[in-house]
Amino acid sequence: MKILVVNCGSSSLKYQIFKVEEGTFNLLAKGSATRIGIEGSLIEHKPSGKEECTIEKPLKNHKEAMLAIEPLLTDKTYGVLKDISEINGIGHRVVHGGEIFKSSVFIDDKVINDIDDLSKFAPLHNPANLTGIQTCRQLMDAPNVAVFDTAVHQTMPEKAFMYGLPLEYYKNKGIRKYGFHGTSHDYVSAEAAKLIGKPFEQCRIITCHLGNGSSITAFKDGKVQDTSMGLTPLQGVVMGTRCGDVDPAAVLSVMQSDGIGPKKMDEILNKKSGLLGLAGSSDLRDVIDMAEQGNQDAENAVEILVYSIQKYIGSYLATLGGADGVVFTAGIGENNPIIRDKVLSCFEYAGIKVDKNKNETGEKIFSTEDSKVKALLIPTNEELMIAMDTYKLIN
Repeated sequence: MKILVVNCGSSSLKYQIFKVEEGTFNLLAKGSATRIGIEGSLIEHKPSGKEECTIEKPLKNHKEAMLAIEPLLTDKTYGVLKDISEINGIGHRVVHGGEIFKSSVFIDDKVINDIDDLSKFAPLHNPANLTGIQTCRQLMDAPNVAVFDTAVHQTMPEKAFMYGLPLEYYKNKGIRKYGFHGTSHDYVSAEAAKLIGKPFEQCRIITCHLGNGSSITAFKDGKVQDTSMGLTPLQGVVMGTRCGDVDPAAVLSVMQSDGIGPKKMDEILNKKSGLLGLAGSSDLRDVIDMAEQGNQDAENAVEILVYSIQKYIGSYLATLGGADGVVFTAGIGENNPIIRDKVLSCFEYAGIKVDKNKNETGEKIFSTEDSKVKALLIPTNEELMIAMDTYKLIN
């Protein structure tokens, strides 16, 4: 069986193709179309074991991108399929599934309408996800599956997902914590249990998905107990351009004092805050470089970021009653030993001791041998999780 995984962003389309043989998922090819609808559109296609192909051409929309990618999949030089009909299923990442979708589902017209309705909670993501779904339905005759970022978090108890707002806002409008990065947290938590050497259903694991967007999740007995992101991906730790946790009254104060409307305030909170707002760059690597050169704002930004992550780990250690492991994943989590070391530096009291050498060299378990709680570095693989869910449903 061959599974195509599609992940559409607002101006990008990432894809991977897996061949499933006896339960093993082998990557045949991966690639992306970037700057869709923007000048300088680019397609990068990398078949496993073959040379990478790069194409520069205008791509007005996601349909044009998919039409340009499709011939590459069957190309004599770069292709991995004889015919596009070899694809047996297509798995799509969908950011927001609300309370409607607690697991992955086959996509039909009703599912499409529901995803569209939920765009009110994810206006930057769900519409782009829908474009990918509709394009694939038009171009290929294979079942389409929606895999939701929010689904794994649906095991949270009410005490974790409810806000202290009038109950009517939850009952009538669905205002609650949903959580995101679900496929990533799901994947790395299960992998962590294997490295810890205990059944996942018996583990207490804290997963830190740290990238331009970041979230922290607490797992107990194989289920999510709490997560840092909320109704939208804005809540939680400080991120590249998102503010993370902030007093709502501070937002109201700025709106009133500066005469700012909801749309402009939303842009400030989501696109002009975080590391960008604090230090002038949304890229942590740039911020660390500036900090090392003596830029005080950059130094403060790094410390604010680290502290915000520490607070979530600390609170989850308390609510879980301890942990078997703390996992770091995604762009920052996987590639920045400085941040891993800084974040865990205050948790020796909880039984987490970092082995400096293992951390620097990027070993999967980078805590010391005598640590009661393991510190783990696990590369995420959201596309594999989407492929696995798609395969399960088709079977």
